[in-house]
Amino acid sequence: MSNMLSGFMDWVNDRFPLKELWENHLTKYYAPKNLNFWYYFGSLAFLVLVIQIVTGIFLAMSYKPAADLAFGSVEYIMRDVNWGWLIRYMHSTGASFFFIVVYLHMFRALLYGSYKKPRELLWIVGMFIFVLLMAEAFLGYLLPWGQMSYWGAQVIISLFGAIPYIGEDLALWIRGDYVVSDVTLNRFFSFHVIAVPLILVGAVVIHLMALHHVGSNNPDGIEIKKKKGPDGVPLDGIPFHPYYTVKDLVGVAVFLIIFSIVVFYAPEMGGWFLERDNFLPADPLKTPEHIAPLWYFTPFYAILRAVPDKFLGVVAMGAAIVVLFLLPWLDRYQVKSIRYRGPVYRVALAVFVVSFIGLGYLGTIPATPVATFFARLFSVLYFLFFLLMPFYPRWDKVRPEPERVTK
Repeated sequence: MSNMLSGFMDWVNDRFPLKELWENHLTKYYAPKNLNFWYYFGSLAFLVLVIQIVTGIFLAMSYKPAADLAFGSVEYIMRDVNWGWLIRYMHSTGASFFFIVVYLHMFRALLYGSYKKPRELLWIVGMFIFVLLMAEAFLGYLLPWGQMSYWGAQVIISLFGAIPYIGEDLALWIRGDYVVSDVTLNRFFSFHVIAVPLILVGAVVIHLMALHHVGSNNPDGIEIKKKKGPDGVPLDGIPFHPYYTVKDLVGVAVFLIIFSIVVFYAPEMGGWFLERDNFLPADPLKTPEHIAPLWYFTPFYAILRAVPDKFLGVVAMGAAIVVLFLLPWLDRYQVKSIRYRGPVYRVALAVFVVSFIGLGYLGTIPATPVATFFARLFSVLYFLFFLLMPFYPRWDKVRPEPERVTK
């Protein structure tokens, strides 16, 4: 049996670089030996992507992308399909968990400068993945055809109408009709289950290839490839497999425990993951009292509402995402990691985190005068974090990086 298996693997390797892929990306890919808790979230994001794709396939088997059937088909999945309720809750919970792990993954980059040279392209591809995730989540938001799905899509699509000259035609093209209708639902379903996932999976593959080409960053921000032994192996590197595959399994186990608790005991999460209005079928003649997107869009939605002019609000919301792409060139520090940056950057990052969380909350509540004031304040702080970044090194006390990685 052993000889047969060995012969089969030789036959495969003669026709496909399976052994080469295994070595280049696992057994002979050397990662820094000091990766910590923050480095779990990349592998967890990949895990959630798999969960979303698998559960999405099973949901699509029973879902009906028609305005008069969509809401009923979701209820059918929940009530009559064997384990349909579990698949649906895994998918809806997975959407929120996807953004949780991605936001933490991005925060890790802010901590340790994972976007700086030579990882600029890696960061840009990662940000492109983030935009694709937002598009995928928005497209899927309409599919349950509940009240908040319908009216949330109506409001978000109408924002494109604020763009001068082309806005109205663009909004009409996105909807496929003058209002959100059966045509909109069909095209959103097509993009959600086919087009965007294909691009997303391709972008993830490119992201991983770019990562393994330049190597993983680490909490010290030191390039381990600069210090190699006589055998060409980085002195501060260890093989990704088995060391980090085993370590990631611990993170996966903890994640799945938390994920399962939410799925089985709090899938709606008090309206944060599944809104109450979405358990009512879409009614074009009855507007919900308060229309707001799900929590992972609310920081950018709060920035939009903070600006009095509709068009300028759309510009500000877009700029809040575009500025993230520019991060590798805005950051002028000579050191990557926050460990060796001074109090100026640490305070600025803390203020940015508070502002982002504050905007996320303000985007979920009605736009009262007090809420609008704080939304404007947090929006200014959000943008100042990036716009002042080129000046931080002048004001900050920077410590030199060590020659070798530390714990």
